[in-house]
Amino acid sequence: MGNLSMIILLVVMVGMFFMMNRSQKKQQQQRQNLLDSMKAGDNVVTIGGLHGVISEINNADKTITLDCEGIFLVFDRASIKSVTPAAGATVAPIASVEEEVTVVTPEETPAEPEVKDTTEEK
Repeated sequence: MGNLSMIILLVVMVGMFFMMNRSQKKQQQQRQNLLDSMKAGDNVVTIGGLHGVISEINNADKTITLDCEGIFLVFDRASIKSVTPAAGATVAPIASVEEEVTVVTPEETPAEPEVKDTTEEK
C-alpha cells in the first residue's frame, strides 16, 4: 500500500515538472519571436520602463539603439519588454468628420414654464 502511494506521488510530481517545463519553453519561444520581429521604427518599452523608437538594430552585438526624443541610447536586445509595430500603411487613416453646429440665439430658446407655488400660507 505504501509503495503504491509513493509511485502515484512520483508520477504526479513528474507530470507537474513536465507541464511547468513545457509552459516555460513556450514563453521563451514567444519572447524570442517578439525580439526577432523587431525592426527600425517600432515603438518599444524596456524592462526599466523607458519608452523609445528603435533607430538601429545590431544583430552581431545583439544590441539595439533607441531614439528617446532625440537622445540615442544603446540597449541589449534582452532588455526589451514589449514591442509595438510602427504605424504604417496597414492602419487606415481616420476620416475627418465635419460636425454640424447649430447656433441657438436667446430669442429662439423656448421659455421655461413658470412654476407656481401651490402651498398655502396660513
